[in-house]
Amino acid sequence: MSWPGFFAIANVWWLLLLVPLLVFYFLKLKRPRVEISSLVLWQAVVNDQRVNSPFQKFRRNILLWLQMAVLILLVLAAMQPFVPGTAEQADYQPVLIDCSASMAATDPVTGKTRLELAKVQVADLIDSLGPDQQISLIAVHSSADRLTEFTGNRRILLDALTAMSMRDVPSQLEDAFRLTQALAKTVPVESVVLFSDGNIPDKVRFSLPFRVNYQQLPAAGPNAGITAFNARLTSSQDWDVFLRVESSADFSGQIVLLQDGQQIGEQPFSLGIGESQRIVFRVTSEISTALEARLIRGNAQFDSLAADNVAWLDLPPARPLRVYAAPQLNSFRRALAATPGVDLFPKPKQPKQRSVNYDLVISDKSVDQDLIAPVHFLVGVTPDDAESLVEPSSALTKFLDWDRTTPLLRHMQLRDVEIADAIQPVAGVDVGDFEEAGHSVVATGTSGPLILRRRSASRLTFHTLFHTSRSTLEFRVAFPVLVANLVQLSRQEAAVGDVAGVQTGVLPAVDLSAGVEYEIDGPDNSLPTVLADENGQLRGVTANRAGRYRISGGDSERRSVAANLLSSMESTLTPVSSIEFDEQTVASADDVLASDRPVWSMVTLLAFGILLVEWWFFQRPRTQNPVRTAASKSV
Repeated sequence: MSWPGFFAIANVWWLLLLVPLLVFYFLKLKRPRVEISSLVLWQAVVNDQRVNSPFQKFRRNILLWLQMAVLILLVLAAMQPFVPGTAEQADYQPVLIDCSASMAATDPVTGKTRLELAKVQVADLIDSLGPDQQISLIAVHSSADRLTEFTGNRRILLDALTAMSMRDVPSQLEDAFRLTQALAKTVPVESVVLFSDGNIPDKVRFSLPFRVNYQQLPAAGPNAGITAFNARLTSSQDWDVFLRVESSADFSGQIVLLQDGQQIGEQPFSLGIGESQRIVFRVTSEISTALEARLIRGNAQFDSLAADNVAWLDLPPARPLRVYAAPQLNSFRRALAATPGVDLFPKPKQPKQRSVNYDLVISDKSVDQDLIAPVHFLVGVTPDDAESLVEPSSALTKFLDWDRTTPLLRHMQLRDVEIADAIQPVAGVDVGDFEEAGHSVVATGTSGPLILRRRSASRLTFHTLFHTSRSTLEFRVAFPVLVANLVQLSRQEAAVGDVAGVQTGVLPAVDLSAGVEYEIDGPDNSLPTVLADENGQLRGVTANRAGRYRISGGDSERRSVAANLLSSMESTLTPVSSIEFDEQTVASADDVLASDRPVWSMVTLLAFGILLVEWWFFQRPRTQNPVRTAASKSV
């Protein structure tokens, strides 16, 4: 049992007003002495004498009791009593509210979203604020927004809570806790309350300096959504379009694909709990085109989240991949010539064009590092900053290990590859020395590193510390796989032939006119203006809602960029019941957070009611007894 508490217990001293109230009622009546002609009224005099005795007066005076009750109730109201809840009492209470896409998921019975449920609970916290308590509201989505300063003003807090809306983005907690940590440097913060549906990362790289009360909201209804949307160019005009559909429950329906607003195909799907299905379409287009995929649910099925039922993908004009391969690298050139969608340079009987922008450069000449391309593959070329770390070796070398997760070496088997005349590290040099020089070692051999990778702002470079012609690599199955991986990687880096759907959060950079302001018309009907930088790129455009963002302004023609949710975590609605931080794990609370309930208003109303009773009892009109009146007149 929780005993009531008081926010202002010092006001108990007002109970001392009972002393003068009692003193006034204990004063005896002083009646004048008069002679009467009859003893008929003697009984009335005796009764008055009895009433004037202190204890008899205290016992029989109803008005005294009523006034004492009113005074006691008013003092109790001034002490601001409350019924304790489960919420911790803190002078400064940050409240974190998850506003990610999954918080828009609805319940099939009530139709309420998770965010609406969270707002109800937070409103209860605000209504139960004590006189010395302050709350700061923080919205959690792909980053964190502080909606209010620490304040005890209920109107400000409730207005900010009402204006809070969800965003079609995955939830990230780290920014929210770092923002709270910054607030804790200005005011003492002992605990934080987090309201979320549980579709959040289960691991957060953060050391908690305060307690966390994780309030997990009830789960929403079943949902299925599009979690991936990309395309790959297979010929000069044909695209393979890939979609992935995932579900949180047994779900069936169909995916409808539209091209420039016209339906071009549909495919059914059927999923079980936690299952996914890959769906493939073939699209033909030589020019830029806009694709739209729609998820249509089956009859009588409930889908709790709408943001993942539509996805968009803009295909650029189809063009081949421009690859420069040194003329002396015959093995590479033959493999590239047999690869569809590749335009190989230099052409026969054509000189090397150094001013051409290539997508991939493959060469065994150090001078070809100056060629412009996002991906360079340099065969037998040692980086300038690593020449002091290596020396020639005449020993036969074999591959020992390689990074199978790097796109260059994916699906490759190099165990049986032998290398002659490889480069070996100088005595005392290890892998850490190469990493300090800015290179990642992606493959090692019996003598040391064999393949290095380096990424700069605009280029991805691979160095093999051996020449492929001095190895058995060109005669193994791994060689065509290597060339195919290079082509695929170059397509991704150059955004040629491989297009992936843009996720919500921040739009990718758009090439426009330098120094010109552009208006962004988003799906939420907002119209912000953004200034293009000195390079003519529009960067940092916020995309918090899924849909198309139309860019207009200056002399440029109207552009359009689509943003999609495409988040497995948000669509599958798989909640986590605990969050693992650096040094501890926080589990969700077992009970709904119950805040302290002030009851001073109820006490005040009760005092007012007693006043009304007193007024009615003593001020109501009284009828006289006709018999007694007649007797009095006769006396």
